[in-house]
Order: sequence, then C-alpha cells, then structure tokens
Amino acid sequence: MSQTRLAHPKYRADIDGLRAVAVLAVVIFHAFPKSMKGGFIGVDVFFVISGYLISTIIFESLSKGSFSFADFYIRRIKRIFPSLIVVLVACFAFGWFALLADEYRQLGKHIAAGAGFISNFVFWNEVGYFDNSAETKPLLHLWSLGIEEQFYIFWPMLLWLSWRYRFNLLVVTLVLAALSFALNIKGVEKDSIATFYSPQTRFWELLSGSLLAWLTLYKKDAANRIKEKLLRKLLSSAHEDHLQTANKAIANALSFFGIALLVFGFFRITANSSFPGWWALTPVGGAILIIGAGPHAWANRKILSNKVAIWFGLISFPLYLWHWPLLSFVRIINNDEPHRNILNSIILLSILLAWLTYKIIERPMRFGAYSKTKLSISIFLMALVGGTGLIIYYSNGFPSRKNANLINEFDGDIGHLEYHRFIANKYFPCTPKSVANAADKWDGFIRCIQSKPEANIDIAIVGDSHAEHLFLGIAEALPNKNVVFYTKGGLPFIGNSDFKDIFDAIIASRSITQVIVSALWIERYTAIAANSSLDKELIAVIDALSKSGKSVYITEDVPTFPFRPIFCKGTRWPLSTQGNKCDMATDKF
Repeated sequence: MSQTRLAHPKYRADIDGLRAVAVLAVVIFHAFPKSMKGGFIGVDVFFVISGYLISTIIFESLSKGSFSFADFYIRRIKRIFPSLIVVLVACFAFGWFALLADEYRQLGKHIAAGAGFISNFVFWNEVGYFDNSAETKPLLHLWSLGIEEQFYIFWPMLLWLSWRYRFNLLVVTLVLAALSFALNIKGVEKDSIATFYSPQTRFWELLSGSLLAWLTLYKKDAANRIKEKLLRKLLSSAHEDHLQTANKAIANALSFFGIALLVFGFFRITANSSFPGWWALTPVGGAILIIGAGPHAWANRKILSNKVAIWFGLISFPLYLWHWPLLSFVRIINNDEPHRNILNSIILLSILLAWLTYKIIERPMRFGAYSKTKLSISIFLMALVGGTGLIIYYSNGFPSRKNANLINEFDGDIGHLEYHRFIANKYFPCTPKSVANAADKWDGFIRCIQSKPEANIDIAIVGDSHAEHLFLGIAEALPNKNVVFYTKGGLPFIGNSDFKDIFDAIIASRSITQVIVSALWIERYTAIAANSSLDKELIAVIDALSKSGKSVYITEDVPTFPFRPIFCKGTRWPLSTQGNKCDMATDKF
C-alpha cells in the first residue's frame, strides 16, 4: 500500500465552534452542575465530531490509495500525547504535596491508566461505597479519551480490512453502529455503569459520525439530486435562485434543530437519567444535524464560526484536560464545596493553562521541524509517566512522605486497601459460587464475603455497599453464625436484575433464616421507576422473602455529615479556604 500522506478533510470553522460548545458545556457542568444539569453530554458531541473527522480521513485515504497506519497513528500521537503528558505530570507533582497516601496511590493508578488509555475500564471497576467520590478523582474525565483511543485502534484496522476484501463500507458501519446501539439500550437498564464506560456500548456514537462522513463523501451529490427533484415538485416556480433559497432554508432548519436538541439536552438530561440509553440520541442527533447542515448554514456561519467560538474550539482539548483536575484538587483541599468565586477563578485558570498548552506545547509538537525527534520524545515521556504512575501505585502512595501541609494521620487510620485486605484475609468468598463469580470487585478484592467457609449460611445482608459495612460488626457479634453480604451497585429490589441471582439464591436456601436489607436509600431514591415507589418495592422484597420463611429487617442508612470527616484531623493545605467544621446538631442525625 502507498505510504504517501493521509488525506485531510477541508477545515471547517463551524466544527471548531461546535467543539467550543461541547467543551464549555462540560466545564460548566463540572463547575456548577445545578446550572447546566446535562452539560456532560458535551462528551457525546465530541464523540460524533471525532468519528466524523477520523472516518473522513480514513475513507478519503483509502479511496486515494494513500492510507498508512504509521502516518495515522503518528498524527494521533502528536495530537494527543504532548498536552496529556503535561497534565499528568502536573497532577503527579501537585498530588505529591496535597494528597494522603491512599489518595496518591489511587492517583498513581489513574495516571498509569490515563497514559495507557484504559481509564474507562479502571473507573468502571472502581464503582462502589469504598470508592472515592467522583469529585476526588482528578483524572476521572480521561474515561472518554480512553474510549476514543480504543476506537482509533479498532476502526482503522476494520476499515482497511473491509476495503481490502471489498466489503461495503456503508454496510459494515451501519451494522456495527446498530449492534453497539442495541447493546447500549439493552445494557443501560441492566448495568448503567458498565454501559456508560464500556467501549462497545459507546462506539455507536463515534460510528454515527462515521456514517455522516461516508454519506458526505460518497452520497452528497445523490442526496442533492433527490432534494432538487423534490423541491422542483414542491415549488411552483423552480428557478435556480428559488432552489438555492430552498436549499439554504433546509440547511438552516437542520442546523437550528440540531442546536435546539443540544440546548434541550443540556438542561433536561440529568445525571439520574438512564444515560446513555435512548437519551444519548439527543446530543448525537444534534451534532449530526449541525455538522450535516454544512458550513454555510446561518447558525454555523454566524454563531459557530465566530472568532471567539473558533478560539475556544482550538483550545478545547487542553481545556478539557485541565479543567477537571483543577476543580477536583480544589474540592479535595476544601472541606465544603468551594465558593462560587473560587470556581470561577478555576475556570479562568483552566482557560489560561489551555491556551498556554496549545501555544507552547501542542502546536510546536504537532507542526514544524524535527518531527521524528518530537515523536520519539512524546512516546518516551508517555511511557515514563505511565511507569511512574505504576510505581506510585505499587509503593502505596509513598506513605513515608513527610509534609507539614498534609493532614495528620494517626495510628489506627486505614484506607480502602487495608480494609479490603483485612476482610479478604480473615473471611471467605461467598457462596453459592455462581453469585461469587458475578460479584463486584474493588482493586481485585471480591465484594461478596461470608464469615465461615461452610456452604450453609444463617444470615444474609443484601444491598449496596452501605449494607456491606454492617458485615464486620454482625459477624464478630455472632461468631457461631455464618453471615454473608451480597452487594451490588443499586437498590436491592426484586425487580432489579442485578439482584436476581442473589435473591434467587437466598429464597432457595433452607439455612438462611434472617435477611438484612440496607442501601444508600436517599441517594438512590431517584432510580426508582416513576410508576413505583420505595414502599412498593420494599413490600415486594418483604413478601418474596417472607414466603420462603425468612425474617426480614430493613435498616436505615448510615449517618451522613455535612462535612468530610477527614478534615476533622487537621488542615490539608494552606490554600484551603474553609475552616474545619466538624460538628452538627444531634437532631440532624
């Protein structure tokens, strides 16, 4: 195959403007989630843009016989590696001074995952009670970059093979997009976390951009001819100027409708929606309509192609990389949610760092002389950063670090790793084995444990991780009983498919006489179906278990505090703007 340069699509300023809309929506959502509850769908817009542009390059290069895997991946490395390396190194350096050992250990794992573009799989496996909240994961946003890079590995190879063996590229793209979308619809009800992070349930979004690219390249003329015939039949006067006016009106309508879909999604989709699922059609459809309308549609030309939008579009990648670590670190440092003025300052700082990264790092590394040298440096540094992350992780976050700015740690303090290691060493994997095999894990530790090795169980604890915490106390208080906990990341209802095998095992067991049901009720309350209620669901659980001879106990959730308890041990960092508020009225419990 020819090793000439890859084809490159004609620059469209409006696509940079669409990038600006997407990244600013994500930034606003992360800083002020109540102001734009659906801003996170900006990531889905990025997926469509990436699929469209990448597929345009590949389709055109294959047609011209100029496609080169080496050239393709060199371009991706030069585009992505430099800015990402800078952000990862900055997180590593800041974390050394600001994070406790278990936090720094987790950051090391996330740095390695980010450098290896597998963050989506790592965060997928970290969901649960003993997992840090999203706000305290400075590299959580790299999950989307992982999915994009996995697409870049899979898609060029498949297209090249399809082209070589003369398969229809449109059919290949349609079939894969439909399959991925079907998996998304099926999976979002069964396991929304897996569906959110899994590449096979997200690829349809990028493939939607690929379909648009194929139609734009190969069927644009045919579509125009069909459209012209329809217009000639509809218009009483089919003069050329009337046809042009009608064509412009259609393009404008597509663009405006696409923008309307995005605006609707930004303010009506929420974190509690079954996302991606059917809801993801909103940002995906909006992005497709806007891009498909073409650069001459009024909104694309006047709004998305203005200089401010283009500027934000050009810095969108480094802005996406910078904003979340800065917001996350300031939330880690502060006891309460930072003041609005601080968050505004963080956004401005993110924009400044993004612009500097674009000017000083991204553009010089992508363009200009010494291309091979810069490529080698990028690959070496990314490998070095990933290796450093692994060292931090396997060194348990360097607990020997001594820094006056860190919160004091006392004897008896334990982190997640120590807790799970203690449970795993002292107790036994749960039975039956089928439930144990399907159990959630944390950092390799199974989240389904019983107090004795025997198969016959006396007491079962069922729920999410807020039920799991009951196990130690009950197991130690009742040493003659075999106590088990079965946990999943959802509400312990009979109708929840995640708990089906668990409830089936409990009902079938003759030895289990008592069942304790608990969960993070208040936080998961919004997940209850609109045609049901907490009372109805719990009554169904009690009825099903009682009919099989079990005594059922429903427990309240653990107490929650209006402060983060870790701050009661001291001040973490001089930049902290909040005092250590470690008291609350007893009537608030």
